[in-house]
Amino acid sequence: MTHSRPGAALRTVRTLGSRRAGPPSPSGFRPLWIADTVSQSGSAVTLLALPLVAIGTLDATPFEAGLLVMSEYLAFLLIGLPAGAWVDRLPLRPLMIAGDLGRAALLLSVPAAAWLGALTLLQLYAVAFGMSVCTVFFDVAAQSALPRLVGGTGLVRANVRLEATRNITQVGGPGLAGALVGALTAPVALAADALSFAVSALLVSRVRPLGERSGARPDATLRAEITEGLRFVFGHPVLRALTLAAAVSNLCGTIGASMLLVLLAGDLGLSPLLCGAVFTAEAVGGLIGSLLTQRIATAFGQGRAMCASVVVSGLLWLLALPFYQADGRFAVAVALQGLGWTAFMTFKVTSVAYRQRLCPEPLLGRMTATFRFVVWGAMPVGALVGGLLGQHLGARPALWTGALGELLAVVPLLLSPLRTARELPTP
Repeated sequence: MTHSRPGAALRTVRTLGSRRAGPPSPSGFRPLWIADTVSQSGSAVTLLALPLVAIGTLDATPFEAGLLVMSEYLAFLLIGLPAGAWVDRLPLRPLMIAGDLGRAALLLSVPAAAWLGALTLLQLYAVAFGMSVCTVFFDVAAQSALPRLVGGTGLVRANVRLEATRNITQVGGPGLAGALVGALTAPVALAADALSFAVSALLVSRVRPLGERSGARPDATLRAEITEGLRFVFGHPVLRALTLAAAVSNLCGTIGASMLLVLLAGDLGLSPLLCGAVFTAEAVGGLIGSLLTQRIATAFGQGRAMCASVVVSGLLWLLALPFYQADGRFAVAVALQGLGWTAFMTFKVTSVAYRQRLCPEPLLGRMTATFRFVVWGAMPVGALVGGLLGQHLGARPALWTGALGELLAVVPLLLSPLRTARELPTP
């Protein structure tokens, strides 16, 4: 097939690919891998604890709970594109350390305010938004650093390792979160995540220096660099399809996700431990799916496996909804939710590895930021829609709307070369 060539940078792919094709660097990848594992362990606590602070401690309405989820992703929509250009100009390791320390400080402000009796929803929104700003820069920098730390041929393996360990830490995280919230209250439980980000910053400081990058172009304007990133992503038929599919999935998925704890903790009155069981099942399913990704892609072909991954996961999540009840049917819903994540990981892992392998190094930050702007920028919109639907129709109708919409994510893939591709196009 013929690929579009949006700029001179794309013509350097083969040279850069061969330069990055060496073996993984233990001194570089391992500390980053461990740091990510530690911070993900704490984040699994926050995933449950922060909404429970709003719903349980501050009696947030469904719309207010939706606004909190929106705040958690708002920075990707507001500053996602310029963040990519800034990351391409800044040293990566100090940027990641600053992101970790910033998130630790923000989370610690919640138990401190609760202890003083001054905690408000407005502060929770500010904390969630501040964390999203730090996450924007950390994630774009980490995605840009990974191809410099791991050989091009090892990117799929490195991403599988990252996804597997993230899911391993999240297996016990929600259960631990439920126990901590029950024993210490939700605000205090957030201190555990703050500690994890501080440890992560220490580990990132041990990543070997990443050196100067060829992407620094002081003569280029910020607008020109943003435009170059947009042109690269949307000028490539496969990248465009992957981006749009992930955006639709995140938009509709967040419509439901923003109301999930409203349904479980609010409408059904389930305990924090049972609420955490849903996230634990997702993590177990994601772990199994990440370990099976390469085998599934080999058996069915990478393009066709990604299409099937999106369809099967959407159907499983749709089937889970009627079983979310405060009785024995809840166990069936939890199992189906986990199986949905098992199916979805083939799309998630394969698409990330392909984007990193395809992109020339000078564009890594802008490519990642463009993708995150579109894909993660859809999430605050989905959370706002979910909050409005939950407020006026109820949490369960909002979940149905999101689950039905997720099935549409396969449409961009079916309209692209991925529909029949056994192997993803070679960069």
